[in-house]
Amino acid sequence: MKQPTGPRNAFYAQSGGVTAVINASACGVIEAARKHPRKIGKVYAGRNGILGALTEELIDTGKESSTDIRALRHTPAGAFGSARYKLKKYEDNPAQYERLLEVFKAHDIGYFFYNGGGDSADTCFKVSLLAEKVGYPLQAIHVPKTVDNDLPITDCCPGFGSVAKYVAVSIREAGFDVASMARTSTKVFVLEVMGRHAGWIAAAGGLASQKTGDAPHIILFPEIAFDEAAFLARTEECVKKYGYCAVVVSEGVRNKDGKFLADAGTRDAFGHAQLGGVGPVVAQLVKDKLGYKYHWAVADYLQRAARHIASKVDVEQAYAVGKAAVEFALKGHNSVMPTIVRTSNRPYRWKIGMTGLDEVANVEKMLPRDYITPDGFHITAKGRRYLAPLIQGEDYPPYEGGLPKYVVLKNKPVKKKLKNAFVV
Repeated sequence: MKQPTGPRNAFYAQSGGVTAVINASACGVIEAARKHPRKIGKVYAGRNGILGALTEELIDTGKESSTDIRALRHTPAGAFGSARYKLKKYEDNPAQYERLLEVFKAHDIGYFFYNGGGDSADTCFKVSLLAEKVGYPLQAIHVPKTVDNDLPITDCCPGFGSVAKYVAVSIREAGFDVASMARTSTKVFVLEVMGRHAGWIAAAGGLASQKTGDAPHIILFPEIAFDEAAFLARTEECVKKYGYCAVVVSEGVRNKDGKFLADAGTRDAFGHAQLGGVGPVVAQLVKDKLGYKYHWAVADYLQRAARHIASKVDVEQAYAVGKAAVEFALKGHNSVMPTIVRTSNRPYRWKIGMTGLDEVANVEKMLPRDYITPDGFHITAKGRRYLAPLIQGEDYPPYEGGLPKYVVLKNKPVKKKLKNAFVV
């Protein structure tokens, strides 16, 4: 295929669960692209993620003002819509990949920026390989994002630092609340947080505990098999010693047989087990076995939507990887992902690195065992040293009428060029 000589268009899409800072990455991509009109023409976004490419529902970000694009930096969730949709192997469903390239060709898309987690890295990698195989000039760059913090190579993942901050703040404040009522009321409080396989978010709750007796007293990690007897003994010990017990539990906690404590018996779009809520399971266990009055809460979407308490470090890193993705593409890189490289702990310093998608796709980074105390119930000093810098700093959004002022884009559609529709 003849290599194009003029500016080509870019396609950007958001994938999977959104975060408090994924729009900061979108801002980084769009603002960086706008600085290079001789190389990048239009920047299109996919309506509802990769589905927008398959159905040819593209959004022209050029219709948005610079002010509104800048406001993405402090607006949570996915401004263009996201989707939990994983492309199958090319051998199993070649039509999906051929459709992507068909849409890309129709709209002269030469740059593909896919903002997501491990499954998205895999999709980006596969599309890159196919484009190379058929001779279509395309540079595919994965923009990292996941609150689970489980992408390999990169020191941390944009989206995680803000969730970590929310969880640490929440369990600290709830700890004060329960402590003040424990004499005559609630003795045990359980906060359920995200983390199907990796316990990074649960571990972040440990940052709230800065001295003996501080909440949380117990953290339950997916990496540590749940020991009912040991858990109940520690809970009872804490109530007797401190008057109450605050627990952070990851949704993905399993028993010794490897079964999720909260397995609902169903699967999501990616084939992952859907979990029915481990917080109430653990709380009821406390009630049944120890007789303590309890309360439980599920952070759920609140933890990943809380832009009002986002980590400044996280916002800066999210913007930086979006900007770097464009810069990498303009330098000719393909099938790569910007990474965050930690260069110093004290003071905390970081820079942007780069890794190949073959090193990232379908690889899950677990919480290291030496970040967890020997008894399996808290974080170690080493874990604290890793986590603490990621929640530093505040980056408050502007407020109006007592509420955060967020932007809602126009999201003007691009006229379709293909006659054939694609059903997903």
